[in-house]
Amino acid sequence: MTRKIPFLNGARAFEAAARLGSIKDAAGELNVTPAAVSRMVKLLEERLGVKLFQRTANRLVLTSAGKAYQPGLTQIFDALSNLTEQVTSLSKRQVLTVGVGPSFATKWLIPRLGDFQKAAPEVDVHIATGGVAAPFSEDWTCGITLGDGSWPNLTTEAIVAADLTPVCSPAFGKKLKSAAGLKKATLLRVSHSPDDWELWLKAAGITGATANGPEFDFYGQAQQAAVDGLGIAMGIRPYIDDDLAAGRLVAPFDVSVPKGVQWHLLYKPHRAEEPAFQAFRDWLVGLS
Repeated sequence: MTRKIPFLNGARAFEAAARLGSIKDAAGELNVTPAAVSRMVKLLEERLGVKLFQRTANRLVLTSAGKAYQPGLTQIFDALSNLTEQVTSLSKRQVLTVGVGPSFATKWLIPRLGDFQKAAPEVDVHIATGGVAAPFSEDWTCGITLGDGSWPNLTTEAIVAADLTPVCSPAFGKKLKSAAGLKKATLLRVSHSPDDWELWLKAAGITGATANGPEFDFYGQAQQAAVDGLGIAMGIRPYIDDDLAAGRLVAPFDVSVPKGVQWHLLYKPHRAEEPAFQAFRDWLVGLS
């Protein structure tokens, strides 16, 4: 079905004049001259074949046709204005896609995203699956992962230290009278980091303890198991910071050992000038 579209400039001129009750005010709103408004309304009347205004010396008076036409036009132009604003606002939104591992996302990044959104409300944040084992995706704006800073074709910036320290529930911690208690305790393991306990035990000067408790795919899972009292997890910063601050976990020993790698922000060089990335990077740097 073919639409019968009226003379749109004339319809705009008539609607503004009818709504404002003044040719002069309509001209100001439309940024044209009063003569142009009068001319466009007259052309519209000619094309419609009906009179919309009764011409008087002092004021505009709508005809019955004009009274019927104006409210509908106002509704249509309001809807068009709102739709246009919605569409143009989409182009103003800046999309930031961050590739990050599940534990880093749930234990550190997501709890802080509200602060980033307050700092950069124009940025639309997408969290993608990433981490140590996942390759960097071309679809990402940036990634956060653990390593030595050597990633071919990517710019890297160290953002957070990765220190290791055992953590457990407060109740479990009360049972540990000394480091010797680790020899009989359930030491929770993370499958992709099998050397963490050995590294920490050696630095702490503890012998005879072996990590042979339940094994988990991710640090976050082992940490939750520790919260639930299943055993002692090797905590890695910054994952453990919030649970320690909230008292859900305790660090029964003062020894904290660098893992030998750090958390890095990764990105393609051409992304560096993107406003969304710059806002995110500045926010991350401010937290470290």
